Amino acid sequence: MNRLNILVTGGLGYIGSHTCSLLLEEGHNIFILDSLKNSRISVLKNINYLRNSLINSQKGFIKFFRGDIRDINFIQKIFQFSKNIDNSIDIVFHFAGLKSVRESTLFPKEYWSVNVEGTKNLLKVMEQNECKNIIFSSSATVYGESSSEIIEENCQINPSNTYGETKAYAEKVLRNKYEINKDWKIINLRYFNPIGSHKSYLLGEDLFINNENLFPVLCKVANNEINYLEIFGNDWETRDGTCIRDFIHILDIAKGHLSALKYSIQNKGHFLSINLGTAKGTTILELIKVFEEETNNKINYIFTDKRKGDVASYVASNDLAKKYLNWEPILELNEMCIDGWQWYLRNLNLSKQI
Repeated sequence: MNRLNILVTGGLGYIGSHTCSLLLEEGHNIFILDSLKNSRISVLKNINYLRNSLINSQKGFIKFFRGDIRDINFIQKIFQFSKNIDNSIDIVFHFAGLKSVRESTLFPKEYWSVNVEGTKNLLKVMEQNECKNIIFSSSATVYGESSSEIIEENCQINPSNTYGETKAYAEKVLRNKYEINKDWKIINLRYFNPIGSHKSYLLGEDLFINNENLFPVLCKVANNEINYLEIFGNDWETRDGTCIRDFIHILDIAKGHLSALKYSIQNKGHFLSINLGTAKGTTILELIKVFEEETNNKINYIFTDKRKGDVASYVASNDLAKKYLNWEPILELNEMCIDGWQWYLRNLNLSKQI
């Protein structure tokens, strides 16, 4: 694949940063747009470190722009900058957005503004600059309370929270764009439950920003920072009574984006929605057991009431990812636990100041 100029919105976040590291390995140039609301400038330093350690003499460059995806003039300036240096943006990876389910119920207007209006602004500027190629960071939350044990992409879109609603609506905006002009190349990647970290342990899930997520809490219990892990319900209709989820290594998620990029470049106009998951279900208790075995830690937990909107099982079908993207996950749950734990241990001294 020839070198491409890629705009990565939200490129310093968990999934964005890992994807940036792989894009640089492939020799592409990246323009990162990030507001730093849910990320840190130190991530940019680490991405640069990984880039500089590459042996590849043809490695691409990084240009960073701090700003808000809702600022249409700011987005336009990035596109203009890329033209001024003769590296016009070819494709956009759109990760920028707010992603807390709990927070989305407290601040719905903010979520609609960032996740939907921000996406509309981005598309408007892309069109003005004749860039019609986007890979969108969506989410399995668009399916809502699915009754299917294995969730296929044609399952009903019925999100049960504001965050999921904004992702589903952004997908609708993208579909409308394609229906009006079939020259657009659009791929929505719906993530399930990414955990783990980069093998260098320089990139990973932020220990403080993402403190509601299961894995950071698991690590805090293991390190005696909190007393126990809350498990929401133990009477689900599953093999051990706890919820089943589809955990996937963050590097497999990032590689899914490179596969999507390859498909996009090699094919004419398209609109695809594709799950990125393992098609394997793991209960919360099974995750705890593997974590304990791989890290030699004891995890204390208690059972509490079920949460509104939770479902018994949430497992991806990845048949479409195999068919269209020639992608399937490689890394197993034990590696997810080891890498996530090692990242946690090596980054305990991170400042809580962003």
